[in-house]
Amino acid sequence: MQSELGISTELWGWVLSAFIFAYGAFEVPMGAWGDRYGHRGVLSRIVAWWSVFACMTGFVSSFPALVAVRFLFGAGEAGAYPNIAGVIGRWFPISQRARMQGLVWAAGRLGSGITPLIVVPIMQRFGWRAAFWIIGSLGFFWVAAWWTWYRNSPAEDPDASDAERAEVAPPAQSGHSIPWRLLATSKQLWLITLMYSFYVWGTYFYFSWLPVYLLKGRGFTETEMGQFGALPFFMGACGNLCGGALSDALVRRCGLRNGRRFVGSASLAITAIVFLAVANTHDKWSVIALLSFGLFILDFLVPTAWATCLDVGGENAGAVSGVMSTAGQFGGMACTLVFGYVASRTGDYDAPLYVISFMVALSAALYWFVDASRTIDNRSGILTASRS
Repeated sequence: MQSELGISTELWGWVLSAFIFAYGAFEVPMGAWGDRYGHRGVLSRIVAWWSVFACMTGFVSSFPALVAVRFLFGAGEAGAYPNIAGVIGRWFPISQRARMQGLVWAAGRLGSGITPLIVVPIMQRFGWRAAFWIIGSLGFFWVAAWWTWYRNSPAEDPDASDAERAEVAPPAQSGHSIPWRLLATSKQLWLITLMYSFYVWGTYFYFSWLPVYLLKGRGFTETEMGQFGALPFFMGACGNLCGGALSDALVRRCGLRNGRRFVGSASLAITAIVFLAVANTHDKWSVIALLSFGLFILDFLVPTAWATCLDVGGENAGAVSGVMSTAGQFGGMACTLVFGYVASRTGDYDAPLYVISFMVALSAALYWFVDASRTIDNRSGILTASRS
C-alpha cells in the first residue's frame, strides 16, 4: 500500500493514527450506548460498519482518501470491546469475568495471528485491495448470526435456566442513566485510565508497526514476515487465557485488589524488560522469540484490566470500559506517531523501543495502586468496597 500510494514512513504513521484517533474518540459514547440500550443492537451496528469500511479501504487511491476512510472506519468500530465487556458483565459472575475476558482477547489475538497467513497469500495472488474486500465481507455473516442468537441478558433469553439467571446479578434496566459526574471523580477510574494509556504503547507496537519493523528494521522477507510475524499473536492468545485464569484464581485466594494488581503490574514490568532486550538483540530469530514472549506476558494484563473495569464499573461497565479504552487509543496514537518519527529521523527501528519500554514500566507502577474492590455504585452514588 505504501509503495502504490506513495506514502512515506512518517505519513504512514498518520494513516494508522487516523483510525486510532476516531476509535478513541467514540469509545465512551458507544460503550455508554450499549449500557443504556442493550449490547445486541450496538454490536450488530459496529460489525456491519466495520465490514463496509473494510471493503471501502480496498477502493482508495490516494493518501487523503485512505486517511478519511481509516478515520470513519475507526469511528464506526469504536465501542466493540466495551460492549463485549458489558455482555460479560450481564452474563457471567465476578469469579469468571477475567477468564471470559481472556477468551475474548485470545480470540482477537488468534485472529491477528491467522490474518497474515491468510492475507499475505491473497495479496501475493490478487493484490492488497482484494484482501480488504474478502476479509471485510465476512462481518455481514457474523451480524446475521449474532442478531438471531444473542439476547441482552438471561432475563430476556427464554432458553436461559432459572439457575443461570440466579447465578448472574440482575442487570441494569435498559434506559438507565450513566453517572458521569461520579465516574469523573473516581480515583480508581483515573488510575485505570492512565495505566491503560501507557500500557497500550506496548500493544500498539505489535498491531501497528510489527510488520514494518520486521521488514525494514530486521531484514525479514515478506514471506518470512507472513510466516513468523504471526507467532507473537498466537503467543498473545495463550497469554490472554493464562492471564485471565491466573487473575481469577488470585482473586479467589487474595481478594479483588491483590488478585488483579499482582497480575497486571508483574506482566507490565516484565514486558518493559523484554522491549529493552529486543532493542539490544541482533539475531533476527532471537528477536522473534523475544517478541513472542513479550506479547505472551503483556497479554496477561488484558483480561485483568478489562475484568477490573467490570469490578469497578458494575452496571456501568460499558461506560467505564469505554473510558479506559479511549485512553488506550490515544496512547496508541501517540505511540504510532512517535515510532514513525523516531525511526525516520534516526534511521534506527530499535530506537523507539526504548520509549515504549519506559511507558510500559510506568504503566506497571500505576497498576499497583489500582484497587478493583472499590466499586462505583450507581444506586447510592458513592464508592463502596466490594465484598465479592
